[in-house]
Amino acid sequence: MSVYFEKSYQRGFGTYPLKGEPLKAAVREAITVGYRAFDTAQMYGNEAETGEALAESGLARDELCITTKVHPDHYSEEAFLPSVEASLKALRVDQADVLMLHWPEINGENARSLRLLQKAFDIGLARNIGVSNYTAPMMREARSIVEAPLVTNQVEFHPLIDQSRLLDAAEETKIALSSYCSVARGEVFKHPLFAEIGARYGKTAAQTVLRWILQKGVSMNTMSTKPENIRANFEILDFALSPHDMKRIDAMNATNYRILKAGVLPWVPDWDR
Repeated sequence: MSVYFEKSYQRGFGTYPLKGEPLKAAVREAITVGYRAFDTAQMYGNEAETGEALAESGLARDELCITTKVHPDHYSEEAFLPSVEASLKALRVDQADVLMLHWPEINGENARSLRLLQKAFDIGLARNIGVSNYTAPMMREARSIVEAPLVTNQVEFHPLIDQSRLLDAAEETKIALSSYCSVARGEVFKHPLFAEIGARYGKTAAQTVLRWILQKGVSMNTMSTKPENIRANFEILDFALSPHDMKRIDAMNATNYRILKAGVLPWVPDWDR
């Protein structure tokens, strides 16, 4: 079971691409609603503002689950640990709850960055460590390199893409999946199935998709600046999709809609097919 399924951390609040007052206002609203898991990254350029908003909330440190990710530009021996220390300073914490490698290495040779991630764990900069955007073969390789448990692989995960190979790898390696782009940046709303199923449960299309993700055993991050959406994205534990409805949603992976295709960013690998 993923560390994110503890203390309702399976419903995380993502901070990308927010900055400034919109970010702080959204974090304040998320805290009011009940979110206690927050996801940021060096690449987002908002760690300091996220840390400020969380510090101003008055919540005890042990109530929060703070995730951040190391930028691939910092995967060298010289830059890795200083970058993590800078992230922690920006976030106003001594330790990340989850520290991830944000992307694989451009050349696909991940041993160096994985060993540096292990080192960050060994010296206490992170309570848990994980990876992001790893393919199934990369997950298996990572499990053989890193001694500490890898608690997650954060990936694009929604009903419009077939991630069955990653789910199989998660079962095999015990590296649980967590999702970003959980509603495919709104693409799911172009498909009436989700609203149709949701209506029978008194839920929205978005809540239906998010519930499907949870029932796949995958934790999630959602982001919105609208209070009503922030709340709705959190209120997904009071119903369960039937096996029949799960299968209907599963079939939507034939859409084969992927946001982060090869070439979008220099670190995007050749995805599992």
